[in-house]
Amino acid sequence: MEALDAARDRIQSDFKLSTFLSTPIPKGNKTAEPRNFGIKQWRELFSPRQLVCNYEYVDAINHFQPQIEEEHNQKTAEAILTLLTLSFSKLIDRNSRLADWDTSKGYPSRMFKGKNLAFKRVFTDNNISVGGVDFVSYVDKIYQSYGELVGYLPEGSDPANVSVGDAANLNQAEDSVSAVVVDPPYYSSIMYAELSDVFYVWMRELLDDVFPDIFRESLTDKENEAVANPDRFDGVAGNGSSKRDLANDSYERKMSEIFSELYRVLEPGGVMTVMFTHKETDAWDTLTMSLINSGFTITSTHPITSEMPQRAGMRESASADSTLLLTGRKPHQERDPENAVPTLWNDVKSDTRSAAKNAARDLIDSGLSLTKTDVIISAFGPTLRVFADAYPVVDDEDNKVPPRRALEEAREAVTQVLVDEYLEAEGIGDLDDITEWYILCWLVHESDTFSYDEGLQLGYGIGVDVDDIKRSTKTWRKSRGDMSLRGHTDRVQNANEKPENRSSRTPVNPDDLSFGLALDKVHAAMHIYDVKGESACCDWLRERNFGSDSTFKATLQALLQVLPHDHEDWELARDLAVGRTRDVLDLDFSPNVFAEDSQQTQQTGIDDY
Repeated sequence: MEALDAARDRIQSDFKLSTFLSTPIPKGNKTAEPRNFGIKQWRELFSPRQLVCNYEYVDAINHFQPQIEEEHNQKTAEAILTLLTLSFSKLIDRNSRLADWDTSKGYPSRMFKGKNLAFKRVFTDNNISVGGVDFVSYVDKIYQSYGELVGYLPEGSDPANVSVGDAANLNQAEDSVSAVVVDPPYYSSIMYAELSDVFYVWMRELLDDVFPDIFRESLTDKENEAVANPDRFDGVAGNGSSKRDLANDSYERKMSEIFSELYRVLEPGGVMTVMFTHKETDAWDTLTMSLINSGFTITSTHPITSEMPQRAGMRESASADSTLLLTGRKPHQERDPENAVPTLWNDVKSDTRSAAKNAARDLIDSGLSLTKTDVIISAFGPTLRVFADAYPVVDDEDNKVPPRRALEEAREAVTQVLVDEYLEAEGIGDLDDITEWYILCWLVHESDTFSYDEGLQLGYGIGVDVDDIKRSTKTWRKSRGDMSLRGHTDRVQNANEKPENRSSRTPVNPDDLSFGLALDKVHAAMHIYDVKGESACCDWLRERNFGSDSTFKATLQALLQVLPHDHEDWELARDLAVGRTRDVLDLDFSPNVFAEDSQQTQQTGIDDY
């Protein structure tokens, strides 16, 4: 306690520390929460002890800068100072009021687990000099990473050239680059500039005189950033355009300018690879139009495992499970999309479906252990190539058809391939649309929570409006912008309660003799088995003649194949499919429906390419 008091006294009495990092935190999309808690300056993101500890490293590096610059040439001195600054800035990530304690690993968490500036009521006061999450450890890690990057250069090659600038205004000459690799921002997914300010203000204290062009401004540039930030349009929205609409328009315009500039510097036949991990159709629609309008020919998409699925921010997000590398080429002969003869959508539709199906089958047969979501998205490349080759595409009324229509066809076509490949249940096509949609969601996403857009598109493919069925069927609920499927416990009324005491908001009455959805039949059977036992469930099944109901059997068999085996509904489905209830239902399921694991093959990692 005396040490903490001493740190508090020092930041008030030390002249340099008393004004250190007093730059105001600007209003922004991600800065609202700390500002609402009274944190108005960057220094206030750190406790007194954290501020003192972090400052000591700034002071030490600045102290030795003249010696480093005297003993080494300019390039080497810049590299050393940059290495020290990067190592120090990594410490900020785990030594602030926004970094809590990771109880599973036993050391401080990162500040940006959720890609935001979420306030933490309980935070970690970290010793940044020893203990594994310390300055020297980070120096070693960053130096090793640098060595690995240098190792990728061919022996005898010229040094790599690193520059900082605007991607829409490059220094390279026209037709001078063989390949371009970009990892673009995805709409409003991450507010890079706002989050970067936390590190920028510290790095600027160390590098503003080393790289004056980069650290000229007190904070990062928000105005020219290619993200969809609605907060930038406060007071501008109106006349039918919301802040979100204006932000999206700004983002799309900037991305088009960037792709056009990349097209300019690429040589004819040159290739551009775009890293893309977004699932939502709107994002793909925008990306595709930007590429087409810039002149690129879209050739393929390749799934690469590059993200840890357990990483915070990947779970329950709009990101795909793998990174998708979309490939485009600059044609040797430029085409003029504005004066091209339009192609009828009906002539393109079947070709897009065929391309998607063939791509999906090739991926399934390739031996890669991909999620089914990635199989769908990986088929987008060949689909978009067909669409781009035919662009512009119009319908029978001469209205332009956007790329999303091709992607919707691709999603539906690949889903059918997945059903044929992974589901053994007979009669799936005879089920009602809602039950089929529910089963397909589990099959494709292998989780109860996934992107709302994906569930919406899957519903469109089989004629289900997910918003219309949300309240009446309670098959799903909204969860932070995502969609979460409901199990039987959320849908079936309690049979042990009197009818008058049951909730009217729960749609499935287990006392009914007939049900509107095949899913309702199976969920009701699960509930009866769970609360009344096997004998009562046998009688319940006989009363409703489910032994001769093909839709009941098809739904039960499908759920056994798509539900995770640690899910309560899978265990109840298994119990219904064995023992006395099996005899009542006259079931003859293949042993494959009870298999612990689906067929797995070796997954491709980034190092395999």
